[in-house]
Amino acid sequence: MLWAPLQPLAMPLTAAELLSILRERWGASYDLQLHRRAGRLYLQVMWAYLEQQSFPLSEEDYLLRLEQLVEQLNGIGQAEAVRNWLQTTRDKPRLGKALSFPLPDQGRLSEFLL
Repeated sequence: MLWAPLQPLAMPLTAAELLSILRERWGASYDLQLHRRAGRLYLQVMWAYLEQQSFPLSEEDYLLRLEQLVEQLNGIGQAEAVRNWLQTTRDKPRLGKALSFPLPDQGRLSEFLL
């Protein structure tokens, strides 16, 4: 039996790191959501953000949502892909238009999708 060398694991993403990236890139705590469409999973950076007066979540609820999202992203092995995309995308969320990142399928996404 042949043994494949172990690949180094990406550092897990944390909610604090994610929030820091959002604030450094765009100066706001944008809402993030996972969205499934046509059998693919996307991370979306929505146009609404925590600092808006009309944002529907409290800071506590927003941070809880980020924690849950980070747990899901780490669980499906997408931490590094998300980190890289958020730090390098040239786009910016605009009113009515979310940024959409198709998560690379490494064989585990099919387990996640219902």
